[in-house]
This record gives sequence, structure tokens and C-alpha cells, in this order.
Amino acid sequence: MNSIRAFAPATVANVACGFDIFGFAIEAPGDVVEIRKRDEPGVVITEITGDEGRLPRNAEKNAVTVVMLHLLKHLGIKDFGCEVVLHKNMPLGSGMGSSAASAVAGVVAMNELLGNPLTRQELLPFAMEGEKIASGSAHADNVGPSLLGGFVVIRSYNPLDIFTIPIPDDLYCTLVHPDIEINTKDARFILRNEVSLKNTIAQMGNVAGLVAGLMKSDYELIGRSMVDVIIEPVRSILIPEFKEVKKAAIANGALGCSISGSGPSMFALSKGKAHAEIAGLAMQQKFADVGIEASMHVSAINKNGATIL
Repeated sequence: MNSIRAFAPATVANVACGFDIFGFAIEAPGDVVEIRKRDEPGVVITEITGDEGRLPRNAEKNAVTVVMLHLLKHLGIKDFGCEVVLHKNMPLGSGMGSSAASAVAGVVAMNELLGNPLTRQELLPFAMEGEKIASGSAHADNVGPSLLGGFVVIRSYNPLDIFTIPIPDDLYCTLVHPDIEINTKDARFILRNEVSLKNTIAQMGNVAGLVAGLMKSDYELIGRSMVDVIIEPVRSILIPEFKEVKKAAIANGALGCSISGSGPSMFALSKGKAHAEIAGLAMQQKFADVGIEASMHVSAINKNGATIL
């Protein structure tokens, strides 16, 4: 086997009340990585499409290749050489897990090319290194679901303890991306370091409620629990028309609506594809009312995560 192509899907992180601990994958869009062996040792980026020349071509500074370098070092492989092509199929700074998809596609492709020495779960820390170089923080709520699929819970970061939970089959996500950009580092910088006891208690209740609602297929409980009293009030000021877009989603059948990752993308969860599409059109229209174009993706929860093409 001399070449591999891998796909890693976009993700929704935080999922309202679950800052840095919840995330799920969607079917599309996602990044594609191609790796081809070469005789000379070293990992070399030969092409990146879809980034408008903005991403670094240095293998040690790009999320797609830094994970490969970490994996090779961990396995003690020093003389391996390959060429890497990255196809970016989602906007940068979108809140859709763009850097995570690159990192996951990269580490899954490299692992496959090497004969799968590590399991998917064992690949997670390497994928997190890609997030660290891209956003400054090695969080797992994007790379986890992109790698593993499904709805992911990160119980602990030290030690890393991550698992998936069962979800309703008819749960659909609407992901709407307005044509603006928010830097992940900036979105983390504005967050408060201290939280009131009152808000902590409320958030804990919503976290527990959302997990229970998903596992019990209790759609009303899911909707009631999709309330973020800590992160959303701060980050939402970076998104034009946030309140109106959220109101439109819920008024048109969505169970709940919040910020996807660090934004500016917004997501809604709905029971059934039809409700998800109607809610999405209403969200798009609210952005259009103020002159902002927005793309829309409607998807069931992706339970497979990254795949070899």
C-alpha cells in the first residue's frame, strides 16, 4: 500500500451547555487527506486546496501533518517519507471543527498507511495535538467525534476519559454558517475565568438533562436542556443577529439552538429531517435580512466518524 485517502467530518462542539465536554459529528462537509509514500524521509505538504493560501505549508506548523509527525515519533519510525495533499472543504474559523477535521483525517490516513498499529481511541491524543497547534488548546470536543463518530462526552482531560452515548435515530442537526469568521483563540480569550455558583448549578442541571434526554430519546427534555448560561451569553455578541436567528429556529420546530463551537456557525437540533430543514431555512433568512449570506447543512448524527476512502 503506497497511498491512502481519508475523510474526516465536520463537527459541532460544546452543544450548548457542554463547553469542551460535548461534541458530535455530522455527515458532511469534511476534509479529505491524501498521503503518498516517497523514497526520501520526511513528511512534506505538496498541495492544499480550498484554503486560499492561508494555511502553513510547513509540516511542523499545520494540523494535518503535525499529527503525523507525532505519530511517527511515538512509533519510533525515523526513515519514513510521504507527500501530503489536504483538501479543505469547510471554511476556516467557521465553528465547524475545520482544524479538527484536518488533524483527524491526517492521523487516520497515516495510521492506515502504517498498517493500523493504533486503535481509533489511541489516536485521539495525536489528533488533539493538531488542535493545539491550530487553536492553542488541545481540546477534544471536535477531534473526538470527528475521529470516533456519534455523540461524544469528555468526562476528563487528565487523565483523558472520553466515550460516546446512544442517541435517538431521528435526531437531526441543522448547521448554518454565516459568511463571517471568528478566530477560535479570540473566542476563548473573551471567556470569563470565574463563574457564579448559581450559573454553575444551572449548567450542571442542563448537562445532566441533555445526556439523559439523548439516552432516553426524550425530545422535550433535550430541548429544555439545550440552555447555556455560561458561554453563550459571552460569545453570542460576536455573531450578528444571534438572538433573532435562535428565535427563528425554535419558532420553526427546532428543539433548541446555540453556537457551534466558537462560532460563527449556529446549530439546531430537531426531531426529524423535515423540521431540521424548515428551521434551517428560517435561520438562513434571518441572516439574509441583514445582508449576510449563510450556507446550510442538514444531517443526521454521523455515527461512523472518519473513514478511509
